[in-house]
Amino acid sequence: VVLRLACTGIDNIAEAITLLELNNWDLVASMYGPPSQSEAADAAAGGAVPPASSSSSSSSPPSSSTSAFCPINPTSRHIVERQPRMLNFRVEYRQRSVELVLEEGSTVGEIKQILETELGVPASKMQLKGWKSGDVSDSVNKRLLRKEKLVIKLGLQESLNQNFMLIISHREAQRDYNLNFPGSRTIQEVKRNISDLTNIPVRHQQWEGWPASASDDSMTLAASGISHPCHSLSVCRRSAPANAQEPTEECADVHMISDSEGDDFEDASEFGVDDSEMFGMGTSSCRKSPMMPENSENEADALLHFTAEFSSRYGETHPMFFIGSLEAASQEAFYGKARDRKLLAIYLHNDDSVLSNVFCSQMMCADSIVSYLSQNFITWAWDVTKETNKARLLTMCTRHFGSAVTQTIRTYKTDQFPLLLIVMGKRTSNEVLNVIQGNTTVDELMMRLMGAMEIFTAQQQEDIKDEDEREAREMVKREQDEAYRLSLEADRKKREAQEREEAEQVRLEQMRKEQEEEKEAIRLSLEQALPPEPAEESGEQISKLRIRTPSGEFLERRFLGSCKLQVLFDFVASKGYPFEEFKLLTTFPRRNITQLDPGSTLLEAKLFPQETLFLEAKE
Repeated sequence: VVLRLACTGIDNIAEAITLLELNNWDLVASMYGPPSQSEAADAAAGGAVPPASSSSSSSSPPSSSTSAFCPINPTSRHIVERQPRMLNFRVEYRQRSVELVLEEGSTVGEIKQILETELGVPASKMQLKGWKSGDVSDSVNKRLLRKEKLVIKLGLQESLNQNFMLIISHREAQRDYNLNFPGSRTIQEVKRNISDLTNIPVRHQQWEGWPASASDDSMTLAASGISHPCHSLSVCRRSAPANAQEPTEECADVHMISDSEGDDFEDASEFGVDDSEMFGMGTSSCRKSPMMPENSENEADALLHFTAEFSSRYGETHPMFFIGSLEAASQEAFYGKARDRKLLAIYLHNDDSVLSNVFCSQMMCADSIVSYLSQNFITWAWDVTKETNKARLLTMCTRHFGSAVTQTIRTYKTDQFPLLLIVMGKRTSNEVLNVIQGNTTVDELMMRLMGAMEIFTAQQQEDIKDEDEREAREMVKREQDEAYRLSLEADRKKREAQEREEAEQVRLEQMRKEQEEEKEAIRLSLEQALPPEPAEESGEQISKLRIRTPSGEFLERRFLGSCKLQVLFDFVASKGYPFEEFKLLTTFPRRNITQLDPGSTLLEAKLFPQETLFLEAKE
């Protein structure tokens, strides 16, 4: 009320209180609002309010004891001069720290533009995470966000399509799980999957290894700040209330902390983080864990740890290290087809060397070196900081490359590390083409890699030529073997067909013989069953029949007139013309005797005293 009276010159305290209440006690809004009754009366009378001086400057915020507003003319709705409020930010990105001073009304897009200029990171790839109100667009005014803690993720949209290998150690069961998750999977979903594997409910899980930016379980893995492609975590059953997680990585994060003073500053606990996390001062980020664990039983697990630690220290842009044993890397590089073979680059790291950090960050992470190694080399790495790991490496090199390579590595002192050995596979043995020390430059490293590649290319062309000639010879031999096989197959099929045909002929001949024997037996039985032929001088009625066969021969015989037609049919069948296959016909008038009743007599059939018949095959 005092400020309102001092700035506007209103003498009525009740009227000043009414104006402030109408504007929700917003001093600026009440001064810019409609004039009060006394102000309107003064303006009508042409009264003037003496101006008040301002002691604020443009370079620093106004103090709380000095008014930042003064009236100029009461007739002009009290146009006042307002000193803009300045907000100070400290921006931390990897190893850099930038101080920013922004007006309270700045937008998120303006913040991104300043960061792009200072850090060289494209604004289009920045993602501001951590707003209490959720994700915000570039047009949002910064006034309402000045108390927030911000974490910038670079290239987040691309990370959503990447896969992350989470190496999760279950401490109680002393078991490790290597799980692949897409970048779009949330932390809550990962915890649920671990609950299924370990039978530890999500609410009872106590984790170590999540970065400080992973403060919300609804965040995706891509937005959480974990290392790519591998990140190590540990989980156990919570036995007591767990302390707030400390940040483990800050290489890919930009922490922006508002240091605005006065009542606008709020406790960091409101946002779910402690003071050390708010200022990026977690204890785990200050410790330097080894690149490779000592006495690791599995070489693949050691390489996974090496890759994760390398990414944590130097960023995601680095050569893709081969995950596996030195023998497996040699097989992959040397023993495929000649066109697919590559050089083997063995990177030997030593944390005790002062050159390691510069060589890794400036040489091994340079885009040109990473691209060239990825296209032409199989890159395998090992950490020789610990004597046990170094002894293990020397044993592997002796086994695969011989004692000469082992002795060469022994000759290098600690301050000459790291080393990059370029190995080429040959027909009888493997040869070390070059040993590159840590005291080199990007250009020199590229030249030496290209020199090794020229030697390898020449050898590869010879190997390709020999392989093509060998494959051509093998192709001819395969074609000859295939032709011979097909010839043998054809002969076999022909022989089998001939054998089947002969067997069929034998079978048919056997059936024919059996049928003939059966017919002969029937004929003989019919012939024996015929009644004797009567004599011509007998006193009985005798019918003399003359039968012409299909071959033109004639069969003649005398029958009693009382004989049945069946006796005639049996006589014809006994001569080789069975009733089922032939029919017996009269000459004139033409009659088919075989269609008559076999039980009728010759007299009834009108075959008396004599008749000429002929046999005809049935259709």
